[in-house]
Amino acid sequence: MNIKRVNIKNFTVFDDFELNLSSGINIIIGKNGTGKTHLLKGLYTVCDSINNETKYTSTYQNLISQLYFKVNPFDLVRDKSKKDKIISSVSITYSEKSYSRYLIIKVGENQLAEDGSMHKEVDFHINNIFIPATEILSHSKGFLALNNKYDMPFDKTYVDIITNAELPESKNISEIDKKILNIISKVINGEVVYENDNFYIVKKDGSKIDFSIEAEGIRKFALLWKLIRNGLIDNETILFWDEPEANINPELMPILVDILIELQRCNVQVFLATHSYNFAKYFEVKRNSNDKVLFHSLYKVEQGIKCQSEENFGDLKNNSIIEADTKLLDEVIEGNFEE
Repeated sequence: MNIKRVNIKNFTVFDDFELNLSSGINIIIGKNGTGKTHLLKGLYTVCDSINNETKYTSTYQNLISQLYFKVNPFDLVRDKSKKDKIISSVSITYSEKSYSRYLIIKVGENQLAEDGSMHKEVDFHINNIFIPATEILSHSKGFLALNNKYDMPFDKTYVDIITNAELPESKNISEIDKKILNIISKVINGEVVYENDNFYIVKKDGSKIDFSIEAEGIRKFALLWKLIRNGLIDNETILFWDEPEANINPELMPILVDILIELQRCNVQVFLATHSYNFAKYFEVKRNSNDKVLFHSLYKVEQGIKCQSEENFGDLKNNSIIEADTKLLDEVIEGNFEE
């Protein structure tokens, strides 16, 4: 089930925000502080709450704000000026009749009435994956045990990605998955195994490399390999990935783009937040006429955050990435003239 639209009200940097989404690839850009990560995490929170039936309880650790954001729920409220009733929400529309919503409701002075989710006409589960910007598998040894015992400073996205990576491999692999796994195996020069509470890349020469000493860019490809091999990224999966290009060698970016476009062709809905011109532009260059790719540029206004969406990266008027590249080019040209 794809996400068709999101509406966010009075939540972090968002005042009254609505965005129509592609059923294929959604590339989200914007300056720091425009809510790219909050948008991805909000979408994941609502989708994940469907599967986990996360409801408000009196236990602080079980509040959605604590599980997914590790903050007091009132810290997520944008406008706290009202003294009577304050509502913050992230709403997702799947069809005309089907939606789900994450709500924070404050009544009275610092009194929480709701920090949970609600659904309407939702009779399905959602296979969703969130890959955080910070690579975590290299620190996974004993992580889940410690997290279950202590109040660790990591939100549920980190717990979930380790849990998903540690799952056993799927017995059945589709032909398209085999193709993608082979592409990734060439990049990482091997395959990923999980043994003795630790992740390794078994290289083609038989050597076993601990995740912690492998290059981070390679670890990102390796994580993707493991998620696909575990059967977690497949038909109708929703994949959220925060800054996938970070620490990846520029020559590997087009390979990653090819993989993500191929996943989109397998009915995987993809949400990516990026600061990279090359990474974003490759989607425009490499897609074909049947591929569904939409670029979303978040920008600040007095009322909060607005968004412009275009099928072509260069058509975005509020394009902070191109603005930064243009500024650099101007400085290079100016410096050459001074010489």
